[in-house]
Amino acid sequence: MAATVGANLSALRGHNAALVLDLLRTAGEPGISRLELAERTGLTPQAVSKITARLRADGLAVEAGRRASTGGKPRTVLRLLAGAGHAVGLHLDRDELHTVLADLSGAVVAARRAPLDLGAGADAVLGAAACEVDALLDAEAARTVLGVGVAVPGPLDHAAGVLHRVTGFPQWDGFPLRDALAERLGLPVVVDKDTNAAALGLALEGEGARSFAYLHLGTGLGAGLVLDGSLYRGARTGAGEFGHQVIQLDGPVCGCGNRGCIEALCLAAVASGGLEEAARVLGEGAANLVSLLDIDAVLLGGRTVAAHEECFVRGVERVMAARAHREGGAPTIPVRAAPGGESQAAEGAAHMILAPMFGRDSV
Repeated sequence: MAATVGANLSALRGHNAALVLDLLRTAGEPGISRLELAERTGLTPQAVSKITARLRADGLAVEAGRRASTGGKPRTVLRLLAGAGHAVGLHLDRDELHTVLADLSGAVVAARRAPLDLGAGADAVLGAAACEVDALLDAEAARTVLGVGVAVPGPLDHAAGVLHRVTGFPQWDGFPLRDALAERLGLPVVVDKDTNAAALGLALEGEGARSFAYLHLGTGLGAGLVLDGSLYRGARTGAGEFGHQVIQLDGPVCGCGNRGCIEALCLAAVASGGLEEAARVLGEGAANLVSLLDIDAVLLGGRTVAAHEECFVRGVERVMAARAHREGGAPTIPVRAAPGGESQAAEGAAHMILAPMFGRDSV
């Protein structure tokens, strides 16, 4: 992990504490010494001592033993107390609801899965989500929950927490999902597209590259984009509608109303058993993204990919390699399946709650 520069200004006390917390998080169980924290943040040892004292008093950090000396007294090692807080992640898919409970380290400590009909109406969907959250939390976890992150098919307004015209479910257009669910649950709620949530989780866990695209193929097709280390939502939080790029002008009608969208072509191929054709179509779209954005990697996820990882990774790789060869031997961009499988979006949704605590909400 590259060094992060802190600032010794009282106005940035929260920012500096977040830097220290993030380093404790990434250090994991082995922990990290105060001297190393100072070196990696650029903060003075005195500032680090004050911050870590507050974190210990708040129950967020504990001593984890001593490290052998290399010429002075042994260094005390600190680690994050991961169980001190939790975040709930919900993935409201078109036909399923995935729910996870993650601790401060991002590790999943409980998970549930249930059928869902996104077209059943707001009351039914909110009721199902509330029941799953209640079933997920025991008394101890309920006391430490920081909030609920919700991943849902787009398009939507991330800043306002309002859904737009979800493909195939126009009744959700304009629905204030964030505020309605927060009222139902009595907890802070953050809403984003499922692809953005998944990409955020991958970036925080260091699974992607500096710039990468996460392509999610399940009941729909979308993309989450991390560009130069930051999640890219666009000025109107509408970036990543990858599935609705038209690649066949006279193609089949898509649920969005256009013809020949890559989503319609992919889903039709999957439905007919043509997985290799679906992978080829997905590869053409991925190659377009690589050419347009000059990204470093492509990660594939979603339930369809999770069920046929090798087929999709190999198929997308083949198309992208052929495109690179035609373009004069440009380096082939790596393609791999994202970890997490079908739960990646739900886990990423939990990270939407955790990320600001570690100063990583813009990742």
